[in-house]
Amino acid sequence: MKPPTYSPRRLAALGLVVLCLGQFAAAHAWSLTIAAASQRVFLHVGNGTYDDDNTTVNLVSANLSAAQLLSGTAQPMTSNSTQSRSLYGDNYATCPNPATEVMVGASYRRNRNNQPASATLRVTSPANLVNAAGDTIPFSQISWTVSAPGSGVPNVIPAGSFNGGTQTLTTVPANRYIENCHSFIYANSALRAAGTYNGQVTYTLSSP
Repeated sequence: MKPPTYSPRRLAALGLVVLCLGQFAAAHAWSLTIAAASQRVFLHVGNGTYDDDNTTVNLVSANLSAAQLLSGTAQPMTSNSTQSRSLYGDNYATCPNPATEVMVGASYRRNRNNQPASATLRVTSPANLVNAAGDTIPFSQISWTVSAPGSGVPNVIPAGSFNGGTQTLTTVPANRYIENCHSFIYANSALRAAGTYNGQVTYTLSSP
C-alpha cells in the first residue's frame, strides 16, 4: 500500500450546537518526541484516524430546559465523539469520557534544519451560533477546559473561549506530538429565544 502524503496544512472541523427550549517510546501520548520524517503535519479533533484523512465532524451540544435557561448557570456540553484512546504510542485512554470530552491531537515532523521549527495550531469560529429564525448567540458564550489524566502537561493545548474569529491555540515543535481532552461549556449568561442554534468551528494546523 502506498503511504499517505501530506501537505503542510491540515484542517479538522467540530460542529457546535446549543439546544435551547423555552512506536514511539513506551509513554502515554500527551507530549511525545517522534521520529524525524519528511515535512508533514497531522491533526485530529474528536474521532480521527492515525496518519490518514478522516472526514468525521463531531457534534458538541447542550439541550437546556427552561429551568436551566432561567438559572443563568453555565452548562456543560456533551459530545458524540467516541475517541477515548490516543492515536499514538500505547493506545492510552487519554479521554476516558468521550461523551463529555473531545480529544485534540497534533503533530509536526521535519527532517532538515532549514525547515520551519514549529507548526501552529489555530481555531476559527463564526461570530454567532444561529437558529432557523435568525436569532443568534455569540460564539464567545462557548468555552472549554482541558485535561489529560496522569499527564504532567494537561494544558499542552490550553483552555480558552471562542472569540468569533481566528485564534492561535499553541505551537507544535518539530518532531513532536501533543494531545489532550477538551470539555465544552455554554456560559448561559442571557435569556435567548427558543430554537436550535448551530455553528461550526475549524481547527487548522499549518507550517509554512
